[in-house]
Amino acid sequence: MTDSVIQSQIKVTGDCPRVQKWMRFLIWKITIATLLLMAVGSATRVMNAGLACPDWPLCYGQLVPSQQMNLQVFLEWFHRLDASLIGLSTLVLVGLSWWFRKELPKWLPWASVSALGLIVFQGVLGGLTVTQLLRFDIVTAHLGTALLFLGTLIVIAVCLIPYQGTTNAKKLSWGATIAVTLVYLQCLLGALVGSRWAVHQCFGGSQLCAVMNSHIIGVFPATVATLSVVFIAWRTSALHPWLRKLAWVTGGIVALQILLGVATFRLHLQVEPLTVAHHTCGAALFGTLVALTTLAIRDVRSSSLPCGANAQKLEVRSQN
Repeated sequence: MTDSVIQSQIKVTGDCPRVQKWMRFLIWKITIATLLLMAVGSATRVMNAGLACPDWPLCYGQLVPSQQMNLQVFLEWFHRLDASLIGLSTLVLVGLSWWFRKELPKWLPWASVSALGLIVFQGVLGGLTVTQLLRFDIVTAHLGTALLFLGTLIVIAVCLIPYQGTTNAKKLSWGATIAVTLVYLQCLLGALVGSRWAVHQCFGGSQLCAVMNSHIIGVFPATVATLSVVFIAWRTSALHPWLRKLAWVTGGIVALQILLGVATFRLHLQVEPLTVAHHTCGAALFGTLVALTTLAIRDVRSSSLPCGANAQKLEVRSQN
């Protein structure tokens, strides 16, 4: 087989990484937009703007409520606009993953459909938060679904990264799985505290102190589990650099999150940007742990040479 034929065949099989690269780029864009959407959603709740648009899906019966526009209306309207764009982007992701399904991993089209199902369900919950006048259980489920959607996107994106592990991350994979589960539950408790305004009511002597205290107590197991991940990564020899860096980033985020939480509590939630930062940092911590967990599990299995493996096998075969 001549060199020109070999190179042409390698180029053909190399088309898969190119498609995969663009798909991964799109998924990361949607992921970042989702995190920003959660920050805007937090600002909407903190600024008491959840019912600034009294109807749904329009706002005052209009696509753009120009006459009624103020800060609260803008936050709620922009939150819906951003959510709609993310929904459309996810629909594009589904279409592209099925169109190029022969050049992509077989699981990707189905994973993208799962992400679409979550964002559709998220939209339904978003509508119910308005029509049901911010009922606390619906608001909590709204955030919980948003986190699941964010996590799903991160898992898909990380699984599309070409990666060859060291098979040394077994303990790290277990520790990260426990940590991400506890952080997710802690985020749900935080959503419950926010949706019931438990901190404000507890300061006023309400019985909802139990709700707030459960969130405070939940800080300890989630923090210990996360810091254990950092410790395991530090103690594991020959660990892949990506895993080690993600572990250090996770440790930094959890430290920042604790500081933001203490400051928010001591200031009685009177500084809105601080509260929004606390909520957003929690989502970022969850997302980072999801990425770390997914990559650690891939490291344990250590058999990943997606798409590009065909070209490498072809080169080896041609040399023989």
